[in-house]
Amino acid sequence: MAFLRSHIKTIFSALPRIQTRSWSTSSPSYASYGGRHTVTLIPGDGIGPELAASVKEVFRKASVPVDFEDLIISGAISRDPAVLSQAVTSVRRNGVALKGVLSTPLEGPPDSRSLNVHMRVDLDLFANVVHCQTLPGIKARHSDVDIIVIRENTEGEYSGLEHESVPGVVESLKIVTRNKSERIAKFAFDYATRHGRKKVTAIHKANIMKLADGMFLDCCERIAALYPKIEFNNMIVDNTCMQLVSNPHQFDVMVMPNLYGNIVGNLCVGLVGGAGVVSGKNLGHQHAIFEQGARHKAGDIAGQNKANPTGMLLAAADMLDHLGLTPHGSLIAASVKAVIAKGEVKTADMGGNATTGEYVQAVVKEIETTA
Repeated sequence: MAFLRSHIKTIFSALPRIQTRSWSTSSPSYASYGGRHTVTLIPGDGIGPELAASVKEVFRKASVPVDFEDLIISGAISRDPAVLSQAVTSVRRNGVALKGVLSTPLEGPPDSRSLNVHMRVDLDLFANVVHCQTLPGIKARHSDVDIIVIRENTEGEYSGLEHESVPGVVESLKIVTRNKSERIAKFAFDYATRHGRKKVTAIHKANIMKLADGMFLDCCERIAALYPKIEFNNMIVDNTCMQLVSNPHQFDVMVMPNLYGNIVGNLCVGLVGGAGVVSGKNLGHQHAIFEQGARHKAGDIAGQNKANPTGMLLAAADMLDHLGLTPHGSLIAASVKAVIAKGEVKTADMGGNATTGEYVQAVVKEIETTA
């Protein structure tokens, strides 16, 4: 009998390790108390505090049943492990967070990862999802762009493994694993299925990195075979950037490793209006962090009442939907989009001269009119 169990174990260990778990977006009920939810709020650096204040004002006017646990953390000066531990513990306790950008200094030891990366890894927020969609009222080179960028969020070039083997020669390790590649591919196809999407494109550089990106592409192809109703193709990352600029409409859902996701995601955000207008989310099996789709602190306009709160407000609306507070989230998202469509109140990045406060008040007025 022992030999039989050992033999069966050997057989199963040799089978392809394709994960079949699906990802739920239902409300994390453990964070709800008396009909209210407690959410971790990390304003971050640059314009983050102004954006966080905008969300609080809109939530107050919309009577959103959310209480914020504020954590004042700066990526520029917070290197104390206790600070990171406090943030991670808060998100684990509440299940959900809304976060501004924590800046990452260029200087520092080679093994020091940014607080953003630390949080994503420690909480296993393996999927970054950015919905890049043109909005009526925002000028863009292409109309009717509607792309989902899904980025593996925990490995790749962001592993923080660098060293100088001899003076003048630096080795930077890119870590790609089959388990995590399969997991993000499965997430992308599940997302496409749930949201009625028709095509998934895997982005890679397998022609050069034949082992690392070759394995990622192989994982995507194997997962794609489980979803015959979803069209699948793949594209080399440099060609992808050119194709996005010339013909973005050919893309639907895109899935890719970590670094390519950062680059392609920012490109897509630029196609639809810039960093101020797109929301993003980082999802794991147990926790979620919502933020702007492009991680730019915009320190040059910090404290000047010039920041565009659109992206953060839409991220907050996505967070409410995640919490099961869909009517509140839909009201806020619709009010933001109504202000943009009317075109009467625009911040500088949208071609206007409205202040952050004036824009927020326009959103509030829409909420009061609609509610």
